Amino acid sequence: MAIYNKYQPFLANMPNKKYNLASDQLKVALTIAAPAGTEVKLSDLTEISYTNLSGATPLNLTTTSSTQTAGTYSLILADLTLTATGAVGPFQYVTIYDSAATNFELIGWYNYGSSVTLAAGDQFVINLDNVNGLFQIA
Repeated sequence: MAIYNKYQPFLANMPNKKYNLASDQLKVALTIAAPAGTEVKLSDLTEISYTNLSGATPLNLTTTSSTQTAGTYSLILADLTLTATGAVGPFQYVTIYDSAATNFELIGWYNYGSSVTLAAGDQFVINLDNVNGLFQIA
């Protein structure tokens, strides 16, 4: 199972109005290099080539819910399925970022534990928590 990690600057960027998580377009970036967690913007990362991902550029996520209930905010995103039309990868990290934010600010990333390489016809599902959400703030 992939492990979620937050980018540290995300915590300061939220109260400083860098994001509108209810309406901004969130996207995915795939990388092989391990994030340090202190990166701020998408250009701080080196993405893999998306040439052989069917319909995947850009890698848009769908926000299912951005709500607060009983004092706990949850951001719930739909799963994203990537389909390879040729060789893709390797990658190990899936980063989520806000494409509406000024510098494409980073939110968090998943570490899949080992590198992933897709062959033509392979599918990779970015399985996001559809119950508790990408994260919760209480």
